[in-house]
Amino acid sequence: MLTTPKKAFAGFVTFVRERGVMGLAIGFILGSAVQKVVTAFVNDIVNPFAGLLLGRADGFKSFAIGPFLIGDFLAVMIDFLILAAIIYFVFKALRLERLDKPKE
Repeated sequence: MLTTPKKAFAGFVTFVRERGVMGLAIGFILGSAVQKVVTAFVNDIVNPFAGLLLGRADGFKSFAIGPFLIGDFLAVMIDFLILAAIIYFVFKALRLERLDKPKE
């Protein structure tokens, strides 16, 4: 059941083409870059603005309800929601949903 290197390479190329591995890799890399931009936006713009509204210099960092420090969690949730919205609107703008049709 051993295959030759040539057949193994051909199988690998077929796998990459049929399964969209390159698109997945590109999406993963771009997603990582967008995540860094969104995190910087939240940390450098949203948190200081929230700090002005809350009267705290550190924004959400020290925000607490009773003994529960929820400031970091709120910042991460804002980060996630902005990132999810960006991905959704880019997906819709580029009409990528048409690429996700099941094979017949």
